Amino acid sequence: MDFHLLWFLLLGVLLGGYAVLDGFDLGVGILHPFLAKTDAERRIFMNAIGPTWDGNEVWLITFGGALFAAFPDAYATLFSGFYLALMAVLFALILRAVSLEFRSKLQGGFWRSFWDFLFFLGSFLAAVLLGVAGGNVLMGIPIGRNWEFTGNFLTLLRPFPILTGLLTAALLALHGAAFLQLKTAGELRSRINRAARKIYWVFLVLFLAALAWGYMKAPYLKSNFQKYPWAWAVVGAAVLVLLWHYRCLLKEKAGRAFLGSTILTLGAIFLFAFGLFPNILISSTDPAWNMTIYNASSSLQTLKTMAVIAGIGMPVVLIYTAFIYWIFRGKVQLEETSY
Repeated sequence: MDFHLLWFLLLGVLLGGYAVLDGFDLGVGILHPFLAKTDAERRIFMNAIGPTWDGNEVWLITFGGALFAAFPDAYATLFSGFYLALMAVLFALILRAVSLEFRSKLQGGFWRSFWDFLFFLGSFLAAVLLGVAGGNVLMGIPIGRNWEFTGNFLTLLRPFPILTGLLTAALLALHGAAFLQLKTAGELRSRINRAARKIYWVFLVLFLAALAWGYMKAPYLKSNFQKYPWAWAVVGAAVLVLLWHYRCLLKEKAGRAFLGSTILTLGAIFLFAFGLFPNILISSTDPAWNMTIYNASSSLQTLKTMAVIAGIGMPVVLIYTAFIYWIFRGKVQLEETSY
């Protein structure tokens, strides 16, 4: 077994799990000030993700820990080069968490409006910044001798990463709208559905633009499609899911729409990982300084040991996650202890 490849795939699973689960949390925050018109509706939005949002963030923490253990050199270069950006993501996630906990502590209109704005701002910034980081990794970053990042924060603000940042925000808003339709009813649900149809077209335009740009300019995406032509079947399936998802929105099939947005989110993670493979970080300075799953990994024995631990731990996490969502299934009901 190729344990280097195994851990590349497991990192993809962790990143996909975070994108799907915390993705709709961020999407709910992005939609919050635009679709929730009354205080009760704003509380419904927050309580839709209230029981699970903090647990969903564990997937991102686990991804960082797994990256550190399996590919420590890549972890060091990534976190040193993206230090300011990652601190901004952390700050945005803290804003969202604090907003959820503090909003309902007082009844005042200004107090709640203030935290509502921070809830939106934290969610939107986190989505955009994570997308910008992904776009930079896909396009390549300035890595020099000894795998040292030679750029700065402004280096990361290039057109393609900004496009992927906006694409990420649109995708998560679409995903969040699908999730909210599962948790709401009546006029609020219809309003969310109408908004989702508009967001769909924004996402579609951004997705096609990013796919075309990435195929032409991302260093390894085009060559990997040529090397592994079966991947075109994944793109074809994504197109079919895109069409099916919009049909579900038109027919107001909430469960199917959520399944569609979940598949689209996982498809985006697949394209991201596929565009990198076999690299973890691509050097825009010199391909000789690319960090691959082989030259930036821990020892083989470490990867084997981690695989055993993951084989025991990940099924437990999946079962626990499924159990929590089963317990909190159904429409949101506001209670005295709700947010």
